[in-house]
Amino acid sequence: MAPPSKAGAALAALREDLVGDVFAPWDVGYDEARTVFNAMIDRRPAVIAQCVDEADVVRAVRFARDLDLKVAVRGGGHSVAGMAVNDNNLVVDLRHMRAVDVDPAARAVRVAGGATMSDLDRATRPHGLATTGGRASTTGVGGFVLGGGTGWLDRRCGLAVDNLLGVDLVTADGDRLHASPDDHPDLFWALHGGGGNFGVATALTLRLHELPEFAVALLLYRPESGRDATRAYRDVIESGPDEAGGAVLYLTGRPAKFVPPHLAGALVCAVLLTYAGSAAGLREVAEPLLALPHEAEIVGPMPYADVQCMFDEPPGMRNHWSAEYLSGAPDDLVDVFCTRGEALPVPTGSMHTLFPQGGAIAAGPHGFPVPYRDAPWAVHPFGLWEDPADDERCVRWVRGVRPEVGPWSTGAVYLNFIGDEGPDRIVAGVGAGNARRLGDLKRRYDPDNVFRFNHNIRPI
Repeated sequence: MAPPSKAGAALAALREDLVGDVFAPWDVGYDEARTVFNAMIDRRPAVIAQCVDEADVVRAVRFARDLDLKVAVRGGGHSVAGMAVNDNNLVVDLRHMRAVDVDPAARAVRVAGGATMSDLDRATRPHGLATTGGRASTTGVGGFVLGGGTGWLDRRCGLAVDNLLGVDLVTADGDRLHASPDDHPDLFWALHGGGGNFGVATALTLRLHELPEFAVALLLYRPESGRDATRAYRDVIESGPDEAGGAVLYLTGRPAKFVPPHLAGALVCAVLLTYAGSAAGLREVAEPLLALPHEAEIVGPMPYADVQCMFDEPPGMRNHWSAEYLSGAPDDLVDVFCTRGEALPVPTGSMHTLFPQGGAIAAGPHGFPVPYRDAPWAVHPFGLWEDPADDERCVRWVRGVRPEVGPWSTGAVYLNFIGDEGPDRIVAGVGAGNARRLGDLKRRYDPDNVFRFNHNIRPI
C-alpha cells in the first residue's frame, strides 16, 4: 500500500473522477456495499468502487495499480467463497452495470458485467429466446459464464461458455480489449472456464436459442420413496430427449400452497423435471415419475424466467457448497446419494442435488478448459442455513458427501459450485492439460496476479 499521503490523494482523485460511488471504511453505506450473499463472509476492503460504465472500471483498475492494490470483481456477489470482496484491497463493483441488449435477428444478446440472470432472462423472454443460465435468478451472469456455466437449459443449449461470442475486458493494466474467436483468440479460449483471472468483464455477448415454451413437473415424495424416485428420474433422463433436464433434490419442505402441511419443515425428496418444450411433451416424458406414489405435484407450463426463481435464496443466509462429477448413476450410487440425502440437516435451507449432464453438454466443443463436460451426472451438496450455531453440522454434512461418492468421481469439477478447496481442485476444475496454458496466459495478461480473488490461476 502506498504512503498515507499518496493514498489519500489518490482516493480523493478517484472520488472526483469516478461517475459512480466510492466507499472507504469510514463512509456511510460502506457496510452495505461490502455485504455479499454468503453471510459467512465478513471482509473489509480498503476501497469499493461502484462503477457505472467501462470508463469507470478503467479508472478504478488504474487507481489500484497506482497504489499496488489487488482487485476483486463483484458482479452478482454470488460466489460461495466470497470472491467478490476482499480485505484491505480494492473491490470493482459492477452492480450498476446491468444493461441487457437483445438482437433477435442475430439471436444474440449483449449483457453488461453486473447483470444478473433475472436481468438476462426477463429481457430475452419477450422474444421467445433464451440461453443457458444459472439455477437462481440472483446469480451474476459474468462470473457464471466465465466459470463455465451449467443450468436448466444446458442439455439442450450447451454450457454457457459454449454460447459465448465475445467479451469486453479491462485488463490488469487498465487497458480495454475485446476477446472473440477473431480478436485475442488465446484469451478468448481462457475465458471459457478460466473465470475472472484475466480482467474485468464489462460486457459479454451470448448466443440465444429459440424457447417459445417451457414446462416443469415438480413432484414431492416421502424420503423413504427417494430411491425409487431417483432411479425413475435417472431412467427418464437417460432414455429421454435433450429437452429434458432438472434434478433430484433432498430438502426441507417449505410452507407453500401445494406442500401438504405434514411435509412443511420435514425432510422431502423432490424431483424437478424441466422440459424445453410444451406441457404435453413434458407429461409424456414425466409419465414414469407421475406413476409413482407422491405427496404433491406441480405439472404444467411455466415461463423459464420464473423457473429460474424457484430456488432463489433469501439474503443473509450462511452457505457452504461442494460438488462431484460422476461417471454414471448406477443403483449403488443412487443408494449412496439417497443415504446422504436422508442425513440432510433439517430444518434448514440446505439441498442435496443430483442432476444430469449429457445432451448438448457432451456434444459441445472439447477444447475449452471445462473438463467436467463428459461426466453424465453430478452431485451438488448445497449447505444453506441461518443460525451460526448450525455451522458445524452443516459444513460437516457437505464435506461428508464427496468421500461417499468418490468411487464414481471423474475427478473433474465445476469451480462455480465450490469454495476454496485448495489448488488441486482448481486444476481439477480447468483440467490438468489446460492448467499450464492458462498459467502462461495469466503471465501475459496479469503477471502481478492483480486479479487473485477467484479460483486463482497463478502466472507461470
